[in-house]
Order: sequence, then C-alpha cells, then structure tokens
Amino acid sequence: MEIQRQRRIYDLGSLPPFLLVFAGNVESIDHRWNQHGLGGDNVRGSCRSLHPGPVSLLHWSGKGKPWARLDAKTPCPLDHLWEPYDLHHESSMSSKTNDLSSASVAGLSSYL
Repeated sequence: MEIQRQRRIYDLGSLPPFLLVFAGNVESIDHRWNQHGLGGDNVRGSCRSLHPGPVSLLHWSGKGKPWARLDAKTPCPLDHLWEPYDLHHESSMSSKTNDLSSASVAGLSSYL
C-alpha cells in the first residue's frame, strides 16, 4: 500500500489490497449474493439490470457510479435505488431511514 501511495501500481479499485490483506484466505460465495456490475464493468454508458432471484448486495462495480450519473441527470434505472443513501442530496438528507423508499421498491419490482 505504501508503494501504491507513492506511485500507482494498479488500477483495480480496492480488490488488490484486500487480496493482499487476506493473503488468499477467502471463500467463494454464490454469485447471486452480490449483484455486481451495476457500474457497467468499466464500460461507459452501459446500464445493467438485476440478475433473476434474490439479491443481498447491490454493487456498482466499474466506472459508472450512481451518484455521478444522478448528478449528471443521466441515471441508469437502478441508480435510483442508491439515491436515498446520498448524503449530498436534500431528498435523502431529510430521510433518516435506511429502508428503501416505496417508490424504489416499486421500481425494483420491474427488474425482478
């Protein structure tokens, strides 16, 4: 991490440091647990839908981040699920709950 701080030696987000920290002591989990790729897997402008079945974690991996697309007024449909947690928008600032809004849940049902 010190070398990375001095000069960039990787461009893959947080995965390489985590792999170094855990030194290979990791377990595989069912792919349905983590809905990855919502950021487009580094493809600009691509929107993904949810995979079928239950999802435990929404992961905007890739360069397309929901806050940036929402701010640019070019969101993907699932980006609105993140909106209630955005501390920099007035709509989420007034809500102190971590529950999805009914509008988000209604929007989510169209992807299942």
